[in-house]
Amino acid sequence: MARTITEKQRAASDIADRLARENNEGVDREWHDASSLRNVAEAFRVTVAAESDLHKAVAGARDDGCSWSAIAAMLGVSRQTAQHRFRDLT
Repeated sequence: MARTITEKQRAASDIADRLARENNEGVDREWHDASSLRNVAEAFRVTVAAESDLHKAVAGARDDGCSWSAIAAMLGVSRQTAQHRFRDLT
């Protein structure tokens, strides 16, 4: 399972590409209308983009000298949770 933002973005792109190919090639699947799956893929893409934006915002806040406590307050989580979730930024 994809864990990093880059891996998630790549997975979302792969899913969209696969659906487009199957749709264009007329591949017979259990589903005849893949619109609901395209909706899932699009929601996943939006989620990954938002997660990327959040990581950039937290990194920017840390670069500006904001404490983990202040960042955690904005996220509605504990300081420890914020540090754990964004530990790759430090």
